[in-house]
Amino acid sequence: MDTKTIYIEENNTILEAMQLLDKNTKRILFVHNNGILLASVTDGDIRRWILKNGDIQAEIKFVANYRPKYLYEEQADLAISVMRKYEIDAIPILNAEHVIQKVIFLNNLEQPQRKFDNNIPVVMMAGGLGARLSPYTNILPKPLIPIGDYPIAEHIIKQFCTYGCKHFYMIVNYKRNMIKAYFDELEKDYDLKFVVEAKPLGTGGGISLLKGQVQETFILTNCDILIDDDLTKAYKQHIESGNLITMICSLKNFSIPYGVVHIGEDGTIESMQEKPQMSFFTNTGCYFVEPEVVEGLAYNEPIDFPDIIEKIMEEGKRVGVYPIGEEAWLDMGQLDELEKMKKRLGCQ
Repeated sequence: MDTKTIYIEENNTILEAMQLLDKNTKRILFVHNNGILLASVTDGDIRRWILKNGDIQAEIKFVANYRPKYLYEEQADLAISVMRKYEIDAIPILNAEHVIQKVIFLNNLEQPQRKFDNNIPVVMMAGGLGARLSPYTNILPKPLIPIGDYPIAEHIIKQFCTYGCKHFYMIVNYKRNMIKAYFDELEKDYDLKFVVEAKPLGTGGGISLLKGQVQETFILTNCDILIDDDLTKAYKQHIESGNLITMICSLKNFSIPYGVVHIGEDGTIESMQEKPQMSFFTNTGCYFVEPEVVEGLAYNEPIDFPDIIEKIMEEGKRVGVYPIGEEAWLDMGQLDELEKMKKRLGCQ
């Protein structure tokens, strides 16, 4: 890891901090002035700011913790016990002048275990045509498109198995017999049930077929995405917030490749921006969902999941967001993104 990606200055923006957190994969930054420790910033600090509708272009000092834990060089052997005591993932080691000498990370010393407290079922929407991945999907259904040695659907299942998930439902339609045949041939240490759409039911209608089958909070995921983030934190937020649905949303930075002109009321140029950058959060296609949502749907009737969300919000019930960084969302829904996913997973 490039150690420069764990340090940031007070005048940097929260957006810049998010981009650094994506690069360092450690979920923490240390705010400094000429090497002198001032504060720390975690992905959780930034997430709480975003959920309060804070501006991600604001300076990092608005979310920083100015009372971070640290040790002096002669105390470095206490690092593990201090991190365990305060439930932190990293601790900086300072010299007598308070200058950072190094940072010790707990996950370099102990392999962290991301596990849900209970066996959360996972529902995978795998019935679509995958038109954006044509011509691949003219031959294979999207869930079976290979990423390295395994099809994407198997990557998703394997990832959730690491969280302790053992019960999976796959909603299938297009080329479903191929999907069934593949998974039936596997030796599995998890339970996989196929739910067949007799007709296309949209991005949400398929879960109506699970009425009476899912009795607890479940994960709903598209069959073409991976989330490289700690979803145990998302689950905790979902439960504590009392949400019916929590949508995992990823930061996206998009540079407009043109100069943008803003026109005033009298037809004159009000302002100009050369190739401005837009930052926004987008739906990844992964959610935590309460069974009440399923029970409220009309059985076997087409509906898209965004329409389900809008209906729930119109009823005054809670739909929340769990924000993640741009690099934490791997999407293979389009051909160029498919190649990026292969590269990220070391499959090229």
